[in-house]
Amino acid sequence: MPIIEVGRVCVKLSGREAGQKCVIVDVIDKNFVLITGPRKISGVRRRRTNVKHLEPTEDTIDIKKGASDEDISKAIGRGKKAETFKEPVLPSEIMMTA
Repeated sequence: MPIIEVGRVCVKLSGREAGQKCVIVDVIDKNFVLITGPRKISGVRRRRTNVKHLEPTEDTIDIKKGASDEDISKAIGRGKKAETFKEPVLPSEIMMTA
């Protein structure tokens, strides 16, 4: 099971969106991935980020590579995970999992 894969739910570790949950949309290369929140749900906008700035979780959602924000919102709604995306992860919780 690859840890960095399309559909994997992660927590951002650094930057202005630190502590927010996001979803991997595309794997660019071994160092970079394309992520999104989507912004309407968790506040994380679609952007390229270094994998060192992400903490993968056990959760995944079923999406295609390069899925749009609308498709991801629907997938999160189907899995009833929308409420967990809105809650930021506290720094102490991040350090325990890292």
